[in-house]
Amino acid sequence: ANSGSESNDTAYKLVRYYNNAKGRPLKKKIIARNKGYHGVTLAAASLSGLGTMHQHFDLPLPDVIRVSCPHLYQFGLPGETEAQFVDRLAKELEDTILREGPETVAAFIAEPVQGAGGVIIPPPGYFAKVQAILKKYDILFIVDEVITGFGRLGQAFGTQIFDLKPDMITVAKMLTSAYVPMSALYLTDELYQTIADTSAAVGVFGHGYTYSGHPLACAVALETLRIYEADNVIGNVQKVGPRLQQGLQKFKDHPLVGDARGMGLIGAIELADDPSTRKPFEPKRGVGAYFVSRAQAHGLIVRVLAGDVIAFSPPLIISEAEIDTLLERTSMALADTYAWVQGWRQSAE
Repeated sequence: ANSGSESNDTAYKLVRYYNNAKGRPLKKKIIARNKGYHGVTLAAASLSGLGTMHQHFDLPLPDVIRVSCPHLYQFGLPGETEAQFVDRLAKELEDTILREGPETVAAFIAEPVQGAGGVIIPPPGYFAKVQAILKKYDILFIVDEVITGFGRLGQAFGTQIFDLKPDMITVAKMLTSAYVPMSALYLTDELYQTIADTSAAVGVFGHGYTYSGHPLACAVALETLRIYEADNVIGNVQKVGPRLQQGLQKFKDHPLVGDARGMGLIGAIELADDPSTRKPFEPKRGVGAYFVSRAQAHGLIVRVLAGDVIAFSPPLIISEAEIDTLLERTSMALADTYAWVQGWRQSAE
């Protein structure tokens, strides 16, 4: 396909096709997480757990069920440990399956690290408990590696880092290093064979895109993968990633920073009105947007996500010296933003 949206849309369709082939016409619901991002088509936007993807589009579609995301900083209860938080989310997932009826729940979709939703790193043990529940109720596991695939986290795929055993994996972006549009969907042998046998029996598999498997895109993807290996790009992520993460962690002492988190070469700092209580800024203040404007003034391109989360996703070939520059310019933008915030705080007194 051409984009991560299309690969996730295809996964949504194949979940239905597969269960129809297995004689389970009721097993069609897909569980997705709050703050997840899976694309912008009707199906992919429905799977996404971001309100802006749904507002005015009459979404999500009715067969999408939502559960909480594993964002301990924002959604952990007072005094709740990581283990207790994981147990609570696992119970919510199982309770949701039982409420909907296991015979109606077909799949669960998740990003190894939630990107556009805030760079959310799952706590230890989260995915182990999730996978045990999915296996218990015969529910397919779709892993969206559109952001995390091909080295972003320090391994080829997030599935390796979190020991995931998916039935489907969706990829895009770094498959061609984004020079040419291309995405893909990986299936287990069992899913593929079931779909192939059924399509052979009915005479046709009624799915495909005009540019699926386009020779130009395939050539670029092959060359991209060759360069990743020849230049040891993932090795560079493993080498310089800790420098980025250690630098981001130091910002947790800043009076505007509530949390800093990340993995490999993806990271975030979450701005807060009162970091000691995790009180966020009022959205109307536009603190994250102001930070981005100051970062750009200092020659740094970053992105603000909902909740004044500042996201970092540098090139996989970035050097340690360039990371130091990134961190220095982040510090400068934080100083500018703090001065601006203090200005309107004092004027309000």
